[in-house]
Amino acid sequence: MANEARPTNPNTPGAPTGAHTSNHQAPNRPAANRPAANLPPRKARSTGLAVAAAGIVVFNISPFLNWVGFDDETDFRTGYETDSLVPFIAYLGLGLLLAMAYARGRAHRGQHRGLSLVSMAVGIAATIQAVAFALNPMGGLERGDDLSAQIGVFVAIIGAAIWAIGSGLLAKEIEGDDHDRTDNYARADH
Repeated sequence: MANEARPTNPNTPGAPTGAHTSNHQAPNRPAANRPAANLPPRKARSTGLAVAAAGIVVFNISPFLNWVGFDDETDFRTGYETDSLVPFIAYLGLGLLLAMAYARGRAHRGQHRGLSLVSMAVGIAATIQAVAFALNPMGGLERGDDLSAQIGVFVAIIGAAIWAIGSGLLAKEIEGDDHDRTDNYARADH
């Protein structure tokens, strides 16, 4: 009976030394349900943010380039001169990029998924708008002009596509509501 009063965990003070004297064993839990061994919480990788930033920068260059030309190929208009939606989308991208960079530093896991998904949606919309502009330059129908798409439209398509892909890469990373093996808790399967 004297043995029962003593602690059975060999790691506690006062426990018997030598061979493990207790019948107590750790529960057989899968690795996903075991508490982490003091690992820092996993954060979203910055790869998606960097790719989105590159796409947004490329898209912001496009309004300075020629977007449309007349069929006689002597008169060209930049993205700023062609449609006010072009610089608006570019500046919206810059705002989203600043917000995602801020969230990277402030969020527990390095991102706010809702913001990343909004950025991806705007990148997709910008891609579609630029593709539509390449197929049929907007503004020419009202004026009766016969316009042709120029290099700025194609730079915008590339930039917007990269922007959307980068935001999608960031959105698929871990976020505050996600659970993974490095969390310090036991997850119950229902």
